[in-house]
Amino acid sequence: MKIILSRKGFDSSNGGCPSPILPDGTLLSMPIPSKDDASYDDLCYNGETYSDILKQLKPDPREPFVNCHVDPDIRDNNRKVPIAEWKPAFGQCEAAQGLLSNAGVEKGDIFLFFGWFRQTEKHNGSYRFVSRKNGGFYDHDDMHIIYGYMQVGDILSDSDDLAKYSWHPHSAFVERNVANNAIYTPTETLSLLPKLKGYGTLDYRRDRVLTMEGKSRGTWNDLPFLRPEHTYGKRKNSAKGEGLYYSGIWQELVVYESEGLIDWAKSVIK
Repeated sequence: MKIILSRKGFDSSNGGCPSPILPDGTLLSMPIPSKDDASYDDLCYNGETYSDILKQLKPDPREPFVNCHVDPDIRDNNRKVPIAEWKPAFGQCEAAQGLLSNAGVEKGDIFLFFGWFRQTEKHNGSYRFVSRKNGGFYDHDDMHIIYGYMQVGDILSDSDDLAKYSWHPHSAFVERNVANNAIYTPTETLSLLPKLKGYGTLDYRRDRVLTMEGKSRGTWNDLPFLRPEHTYGKRKNSAKGEGLYYSGIWQELVVYESEGLIDWAKSVIK
């Protein structure tokens, strides 16, 4: 079994701010801005639209925050108007999908989705980011945190199969002739923890934080099974001093099974 650490949601280039850790511990990954049909007004959490939450957090003013790329689509019941035929799905294409294919990602492998998060609080009725300097209580201000998972049940690439996921952006990619386009769908249950579904979102918990204490968010705890010798491709640990740091712009880190990996993945999801 392979574990794929998949970077998703807002970053410094797409969105320009962290996704929020809401006061109840929810890791609300914000889908990146795009020209897709879905909008931040379409998505909601506890009765508030994503667009309203973003307005309160006041991220990069250069971003219009109108339409977005809802992918991975794994949060149940987050549409203001429910999609009757909705199913969880994750799409990938072009070079990133080529990497997954070349690395041998297949049925039964598990994606762990992570992103950039920061603590928020309600102040005078609105959300705002907080830091340790002004009352934050987490070990870090900016963190890479695992917020969701999906065990691969099927990998769809046929246009007729993709068309069945009409609400998903990678279904629309068929008409745009995007290369190497695929949609991953989950297993019914998680093989590591059969009482859980094959996909889901996770709340904040310290053991789900990848970032090493005292380091920038991209420098992770030096877990032996995540070191370069266990990953696909010519990865190099570029950390200065302690920790594990994979430099560059990348989405998917495919990790091959070694001692401790599967137990770690199970504990993170459980």
